[in-house]
Amino acid sequence: VNLLASAVTDTLGRGGNLVIPSFAVERTQDMIYTLKILMDDGKIPRADIYIDSPMAVEATKIFMEHPECFDDEATAEMEGAHAASLFEDRNIHYAKTMEESVAINGVRSGAIILSASGMCEAGRIKHHLKHNLWREECTVLFVGYQSVGTLGRTILEGASEVKLFGETVDVRARIMAFQGLSGHADKNGLIEWLNGFQEKPRKVFIVHGEDTVCTSFAECLKYEHGYDTYAPFSGTRFDLINNVFELEAAPKAK
Repeated sequence: VNLLASAVTDTLGRGGNLVIPSFAVERTQDMIYTLKILMDDGKIPRADIYIDSPMAVEATKIFMEHPECFDDEATAEMEGAHAASLFEDRNIHYAKTMEESVAINGVRSGAIILSASGMCEAGRIKHHLKHNLWREECTVLFVGYQSVGTLGRTILEGASEVKLFGETVDVRARIMAFQGLSGHADKNGLIEWLNGFQEKPRKVFIVHGEDTVCTSFAECLKYEHGYDTYAPFSGTRFDLINNVFELEAAPKAK
């Protein structure tokens, strides 16, 4: 939270915008909630927060309607108020129409822009990158995992320029990433989840993550916890009914 406050304060102080590629469900709501608390507590300046993702806007409505899903901290923060109080403020703006989305691109400074997709592969975030990525006073803050081969990963790994809508855009903005905000369970969390089954799964496929991480986690589950595991490469086909491989793909050169 302190790092987020620092990123906001620094960017706004330099006269730029803070662009946050954010997954529409859960991550965006976490960020809205956290930014609102930071503003209410005076830890960051009051700034306009734009949520520019149709799915995120609709998902936020669902969160407002179901406070029973909140954790203890969020429930305590409401203090008996309606759940919407965690996501509404005079500085929070939900872009519902294309016109409202386009208008955000005219904001030159003082804005915090939350937009999808989280890995910058599609959606409205690409427009906000086009208008802010080349500006030294701006910051692009990644708050979720960036898969290999995605635009988000390319930017995060230090690309000096990227292609957006067929145009070359220089990367001059400050690039930051907060790994602690990832929504994925860590190794211990996944093992705890697996061990919670009353009947042990007959086979466990490790399909999400980079190749070396998937392989090492599969070996850990197999040799340390007794699971029948497999980390398939892209293109592998397995017949779940007959419990046989139809095709075992080879790793692709990078």
